[in-house]
Amino acid sequence: DAAIHSKAWYAATCDRKTAEDALYRSNKDGSFLIRKSSGQDSRQPYTLVVFYNRRVYNIPIRFIESTRQYALGKEKSGEERFDSVAEIVENHQHTSLVLIDSQNNTKDSTKLKHIVRVS
Repeated sequence: DAAIHSKAWYAATCDRKTAEDALYRSNKDGSFLIRKSSGQDSRQPYTLVVFYNRRVYNIPIRFIESTRQYALGKEKSGEERFDSVAEIVENHQHTSLVLIDSQNNTKDSTKLKHIVRVS
C-alpha cells in the first residue's frame, strides 16, 4: 500500500512503545496513528494505535491475500474489509471503531479524531 507513506497519520518506523508514548502525551480520546507491525508478517503489515479513556489500544490491520483487502483485528465472519489502509482511517473518522479490552473483557468505541505525529 504505497499511498500510505504520504499520510500524516502514518508513523513508518515507529515501534510500539514510541507510538504508545506519543498517544499518552496527546491525551485526547480518538487520537490515533498507524505504524508498521512489530512482527515481519505480510498478513498483518500494520497496527492501528488508538487512545481512548486513558488507554492505548493496538489493533492489528490484516492483509487478506485472496481479496487484496485489509481488515481490522482478528478474523471474524461478516467483518468489514477495505481496499486500502486509508479507507479504514476515512471510514472510522465517521463511523465508531469498537475497542475491545481483552484483559477486562470490556468494549468501548470511538471515532478516529486526532492524528498524532511521532517526532
